Amino acid sequence: MGSNFKSYSLPSFFLLLSLPAFAYGWGFDGHQIICKIAQDRLSESAAAAVKELLPAYAGDDLSTLCPWADRIKFRYRWSSELHYIDTPDDLCTYNYNRDCKDEGGVRGRCVSGAITNYTNQLLTYGSSADEPQYNLTKALLFLSHFMGDIHQPLHVGFTSDRGGNTIDVRWFRRKSVLHSVWDKEIIETAEDRFYDNVMEEFVDTLKQNITGDWSDQVVKWEKCNNNDVTCPDIYASESIKAACNWAYKDVKNNTALEDDYFLSRLPIVNLRLAESAVRLAVTLNRIFK
Repeated sequence: MGSNFKSYSLPSFFLLLSLPAFAYGWGFDGHQIICKIAQDRLSESAAAAVKELLPAYAGDDLSTLCPWADRIKFRYRWSSELHYIDTPDDLCTYNYNRDCKDEGGVRGRCVSGAITNYTNQLLTYGSSADEPQYNLTKALLFLSHFMGDIHQPLHVGFTSDRGGNTIDVRWFRRKSVLHSVWDKEIIETAEDRFYDNVMEEFVDTLKQNITGDWSDQVVKWEKCNNNDVTCPDIYASESIKAACNWAYKDVKNNTALEDDYFLSRLPIVNLRLAESAVRLAVTLNRIFK
């Protein structure tokens, strides 16, 4: 699978880290929330590896670079198709062999395949090779970002509407598209309404839910089939079900989405953010054990 993914030389890669932002899956805040929670759940060995792989200016804070994969996807278009999965309209199911391919039909080029690919790259960390086979900083940033994307329900959406990107809606008084509502509008509205626009308060609430109300579910979130390091096909299957049951439900072109939609969908967004953070942490802990 590695041959389907580009690689960078180190100098060019670190130049890319400073490129300006364009658009964000889960929104800038969503990706940062996931990585802030995940980093606090790392084992000692995983935390040390992440610190070594992050560039010095990140200040040992993974969340500062978790949106990076969105910053470069329009300049490096080979990576754009790694952020999502298109599934057949209205089936509400995901199948790797059927769905994980790019528009040219190349198998493995979807967010599930990307998670597997960059996980496998990171598993070479600490090898005795004189010359590293992969840029593991890049692999860490891609993996951290894609673990967020695959939990956003409309990143595993219908083919015809491109995961809700062609469904025009009104989000309260603003024009938007359904995909953006799930990427950022629900999160930003929650921050504005419930957390005084302080992301850290949102993070703290999710942490409390993970160790409190959701604590009995965490073991299930972390579990993978056959003791795999990560299991993105499970995450993708959950997302398309959530897309059908919540994101697409009762929405047509030009639907006005207000409090009824926001308040009923916010718990789903909160849950997917928390699941993503827990799973990113346990994946990194397994990689760097």
